[in-house]
Amino acid sequence: MSQPIERVTVTGAAADLVRRLTEAHGPVMFHQSGGCCDGSAPMCYPDGDFLTGDADVHLGDLDVGLDRAVPFWMSASQYAYWKHTHLTVDVVPGRGAGFSLEAPEGVRFLIRSRVLTDEEYAVLG
Repeated sequence: MSQPIERVTVTGAAADLVRRLTEAHGPVMFHQSGGCCDGSAPMCYPDGDFLTGDADVHLGDLDVGLDRAVPFWMSASQYAYWKHTHLTVDVVPGRGAGFSLEAPEGVRFLIRSRVLTDEEYAVLG
């Protein structure tokens, strides 16, 4: 049986950090806007602190090894540019965005991307 096709996944290092952040802050979520600078990075918030709506697309839920998967949202305007890509949430050393939960940790989340294959894109629609 083939693996399900996902729009967004997470690296082991990022999953470790998400588990630590969840332990400290409770359930979390991600949102990626299309803003400039830090606004174009994936932002991690306590779940529900960032209100999503019709202007956002739910790309999927990240399995980080917790009882509850972590929802990942993107602004619809940003999604228009990224809909043909597979995204991987990763973490690297450096100062994160001021509103994202990892900011005080000395690391920041970032997105690594690759273009979806024709087959993947056809399945995802």
